[in-house]
Amino acid sequence: MLEQYVYKNNRAMRLGYTTGSCAAAAAKAAALMLLSGEAAAEVELKTPKGICLCLPVLDACFSPEEACCGICKDAGDDPDVTDGIKIYAKVRKAGEPGVWIDGGKGVGRVTRPGLEQPVGSAAINRVPRQMIREGIEEICARFGYAGGLSVEIFIPGGEELAGKTFNPRLGIQGGLSVLGTSGIVEPMSEEALVETVRTELRMKAAQGREYLLLVPGNYGLDFLDARYPGLSSWSVKYSNYLGEAIDAAAEYGARGILLAGHIGKLVKLAGGIMNTHSRNADARMEILAAHGAVLGAGKETARALMECITTDEALEILKEEGLLSGVMERLLERMAFYVNHRSGGALTCEIMTFSLKMGLLGETPGAEALLKRMADEQEKERGQEEA
Repeated sequence: MLEQYVYKNNRAMRLGYTTGSCAAAAAKAAALMLLSGEAAAEVELKTPKGICLCLPVLDACFSPEEACCGICKDAGDDPDVTDGIKIYAKVRKAGEPGVWIDGGKGVGRVTRPGLEQPVGSAAINRVPRQMIREGIEEICARFGYAGGLSVEIFIPGGEELAGKTFNPRLGIQGGLSVLGTSGIVEPMSEEALVETVRTELRMKAAQGREYLLLVPGNYGLDFLDARYPGLSSWSVKYSNYLGEAIDAAAEYGARGILLAGHIGKLVKLAGGIMNTHSRNADARMEILAAHGAVLGAGKETARALMECITTDEALEILKEEGLLSGVMERLLERMAFYVNHRSGGALTCEIMTFSLKMGLLGETPGAEALLKRMADEQEKERGQEEA
């Protein structure tokens, strides 16, 4: 167990280690047993973050030609579905010099372009591959072995667990991904969530989609499916990381984006708030009250808006005062302004926002046309696949 901690929201949270670290440690231990002819009870691994791990080796077995062992994943205090699984490496002597890495049962395969590894490859990312290779090369150098070694990473139960991850949505089939850039899991890591958003956007761009459909969450997906059934499969959920999603869309060469989301999230964008998690910023009522005041809302109305708990309450007040359509028009203008500012003018932006009680609240002038265009392109793609 890794006894190192980070502090988040005044709470000590224990670090863990990634699937990539587990795979690299298992491969290193297996290579050690293969070349030494002796069992290994534990293995040391230095992660890219500089933290050294000493991990117990599980289920070790070896012969003169191959060795196999596992490492138990420890996610620390992070709510990770892979916590406690065993990640195994089987190392065999190969006919050609070098280190050859592949995935076996329970490790996913890449089926769509735009991911870090090419289509057809095992979903073992670049840094874990580098960690595996470096660990193997260290053992080879220690024993003066100049031949080749092949490494197969496999994860019992990985295919079933993958259904609880983003892998099916990303086009990674048959198992889990072997991931990690630092080798260490930080509890509730925003970096990992942002990288998932960036990966989805990169895939959409690699598929040739010039306009990207962004939604904050399931409300946005349901709203889209009600208008154009099935179109939600084209979307990317950015959670609270709107700013990073805009950055990625511009970076990957998109021409524009369509944002579709509940007003409770998107109203924050009208104030320039690009991370919409409540712990970072709220200002929903301040924004609604300010725009209402510009359009003539009196002191009592502004006070009532500021005392609202939900945006639905505030919308009812604006509707009663005859201010709702005017406020929504102003909010959409400000939302588009901040998206353009964030992207440096690299993207065109259309926006649709709604509430569960009132339905569609407003949209920018080209939003419906862009949504229809996406639906038509999706239908065309479906027809080509069926043909």
